[in-house]
Amino acid sequence: MDDTDGYFDEPVAARYDDPSDPMFRPEAVDPAVELIAALAGGGRALELAVGTGRIGVPLARRGVPVAGIELSRAMVDRLRAKPGGEAVAVTIGDMATTSVDGLFAVVYLVFNTINNLTSQDAQVACFRNAAAHLAPGGCFVVETTLPPLRRLPAGQDIWGYRADAGGIVAYSFDHAGQTYSGHYVRFDDGVGRYRTIPFRYVWPSELDLMAQLAGLRLRDRWADWNRRPFTSDSPAHVSVWQKPDPGSG
Repeated sequence: MDDTDGYFDEPVAARYDDPSDPMFRPEAVDPAVELIAALAGGGRALELAVGTGRIGVPLARRGVPVAGIELSRAMVDRLRAKPGGEAVAVTIGDMATTSVDGLFAVVYLVFNTINNLTSQDAQVACFRNAAAHLAPGGCFVVETTLPPLRRLPAGQDIWGYRADAGGIVAYSFDHAGQTYSGHYVRFDDGVGRYRTIPFRYVWPSELDLMAQLAGLRLRDRWADWNRRPFTSDSPAHVSVWQKPDPGSG
């Protein structure tokens, strides 16, 4: 694997945009684009870990000026090859530390990617980086799942997520370290290819504290991009923290 691309090298990037995957369907993409565009309110948007532009490209088509930060050059190559991909200005780098010019009305981080930062320090740095890019009154949006610990049988730390003809996905948890690893086996022509990715899970209350450390305050939290109420049974959340605007009062 090319270390410059992290865990998202060319083989991963080549099959990332899977039209059969629910996250690429209009019912998943359109509400996210709609909400982020509304928060941008005519201003600029910055996507952390912009990837292949699943959200960034359609958001730019809506007329929102979009910039992105992305570690994987292979993923960015896929973005730039898409129709409209040239409208998204991408800076190669780590989303927790890389800076881009200017301030933004909204910074967003989608699809559990906060968990790709595998230490609390890195996640706090990501919030501070987002806050540094926000104009006063701007919003930081994070979409992520809740740790699926309630799905684990008592005494077990491995969760089998999926198994089908295309492959196997399972997760192993270290509760003391608040980390987990994704284990992926993909079958190609009868040959299994294995890879693993480390993650750090984080609770909404901990994210709120990270936001507070970055000078942000919670504005909204929903169960999904359609703004359904967040409850104890919600498997995921979309949270919006706002940077105070001293001039608004």
